[in-house]
Amino acid sequence: MPAMSDFEAYRAELEKAERKVAGEIQPGARAMVVAILVFVLLVSLILPHTGGARGVDVLMGDSKALSVGIALPSRLFTWFALVFGVGFSMLALTTRRWFLAWIALAGSALSSALGLLAVWSRQTAVHGHPGPGIGLLLGWLAVILLTFHWARVVWTRTAVQLAAEEQRRAAASERQSRTLLEDLDRREGKQPPAAT
Repeated sequence: MPAMSDFEAYRAELEKAERKVAGEIQPGARAMVVAILVFVLLVSLILPHTGGARGVDVLMGDSKALSVGIALPSRLFTWFALVFGVGFSMLALTTRRWFLAWIALAGSALSSALGLLAVWSRQTAVHGHPGPGIGLLLGWLAVILLTFHWARVVWTRTAVQLAAEEQRRAAASERQSRTLLEDLDRREGKQPPAAT
């Protein structure tokens, strides 16, 4: 009986390790690309967003940003780019957690749409207000590329993850198909009767 409990403990530990591996991402070479894009996104915040207002000015909503007529889409874009494009991307890269990569992907995708609105709002600004600056355009491009690379990382499953997932499904299916008597016999170390 003790040998069986040792085996059960070993199996539980193995299943825990498999779940941990299944919850991790393996970005490989894309990790470097994502890190470079995060750096480009940070640089875009110190470049002119529109007119004399830099991305940092837009984030803070200071007088420079207000003087050039910064609208809500521009402010939302810079905040979403900072939180999801920089923050969650770096968290996902350092921890390699699957759910953080999903959050970075979703936030970057939303930030890409907000970037489109920000550029459009600067192009259709009231006469006398400047159009989109290099910082806004560079930041928008970086967020679009981040979205693409996070999508590739999140949807790429390794062979180890797929095999572990298939093995867990087969084991769960086997456990569900056993009857109560077969389960009791198995715990006591008896061989179940042969099916006829």
